[in-house]
Amino acid sequence: MTINCKTNLIDLNTPKVMGILNITPDSFFDGGRYKSETAILSQVEKMLTDGATFIDIGAYSSRPGAAHISEDEELQRSIPIVTLLIKNFPEILISIDTFRSKIARECLDNGAALINDISAGKLDEQMLPTIAAHKVPYIMMHMKGTPKTMQQETNYNDLIPDILYYFSERIAAARALGIIDIIADPGFGFAKTTPQNYEVLQNLALFKTLEVPILAGLSRKSMIYKVLETDAKNALNGTTALNMIALNNDTQILRVHDVKEAHECIKLHQELNT
Repeated sequence: MTINCKTNLIDLNTPKVMGILNITPDSFFDGGRYKSETAILSQVEKMLTDGATFIDIGAYSSRPGAAHISEDEELQRSIPIVTLLIKNFPEILISIDTFRSKIARECLDNGAALINDISAGKLDEQMLPTIAAHKVPYIMMHMKGTPKTMQQETNYNDLIPDILYYFSERIAAARALGIIDIIADPGFGFAKTTPQNYEVLQNLALFKTLEVPILAGLSRKSMIYKVLETDAKNALNGTTALNMIALNNDTQILRVHDVKEAHECIKLHQELNT
């Protein structure tokens, strides 16, 4: 199982790590931490050294209650960081976390390698055509509603079949436009209660029926720290525990804040299954 990123064939038969770089002031864990070029370059260098294959840049916070920002503001946050990272790390594979086609298009034109869309194209009808035109990998996530309404969108007829149907429809729409490299993200924490998140995790192996790589974004989320009665800052151990469960259920990409620990998790999982 491979995806093509800027002519690099990435073999996902060995799981990969996607390091998170939030450049928003209000992200739930690391909001406002990376304000200067020095801080950004230092963090990205660390993630790459620790084993990240992809760096995922987020300029629009999708946490519940986060402030809405305009496309222009999202673009002004994103483009300078993309160009900065391309200049300093020419081989870097940058993912852009956005649901807006304008942001996706501009970032791809400036050197980004793939797009990570929390809405699977449902919040911007031009997103799928933009991905198709640029011929880049596309991560589509499951979410109901919008980041502002998703916490009230937790009713399902049958959780797992409903999510699988959602993905089958979105994958078909992408395939119809010629999009080849598709990755599915079940959307932990998006329009799901804590018990629903664990039901998805428990049934993650069923997502193999989609015949696309699976990305798990569990890092430091409330489904971990609420159960442990702590906070995001103290949720690394819980994140590692759930990442191993995701790997045991055939996840190909771990999207995390803590790259070193995730990479070690993958190495141990590989050793366990040799």
